[in-house]
Amino acid sequence: MKKGTSILFVNSHNQIILCLRDDKPTIQYPNCWDILGGNVEQDETPKQSIIREIKEELDVELDPREVKLFNVYKLPDRKEYTFWKKADLDIENIQLHEGQCLKWFSEDEVRNTPDEEIAFHFKPIILDFFNKTLPNK
Repeated sequence: MKKGTSILFVNSHNQIILCLRDDKPTIQYPNCWDILGGNVEQDETPKQSIIREIKEELDVELDPREVKLFNVYKLPDRKEYTFWKKADLDIENIQLHEGQCLKWFSEDEVRNTPDEEIAFHFKPIILDFFNKTLPNK
């Protein structure tokens, strides 16, 4: 089974970053919101994968000691390793290499976003994260 990695960056306002995917009909979930991440390559651990993916997508170096595993999900098409990290990233000044833009989302904004506008069935995972990791919102 394929393995994926994703990371939820959480700011001091308990918001998470989502990336608006490119609007190309040749990709899965065009023009939908997505968690940052990608696929685990051969001979790579999930943590190594998410560190590599964030370097490729945002040109941000992550300290492996600060990246925490939230949960592992068995999805129909993959096993998803979801990590998280507290970070008040200045998304206006990040050079995004994939996707259209980054945006901070509150729990309510995620809840109010239609399921089909969040890529790869991530909405339940994001809401699970808000419920289990940020109980004192």
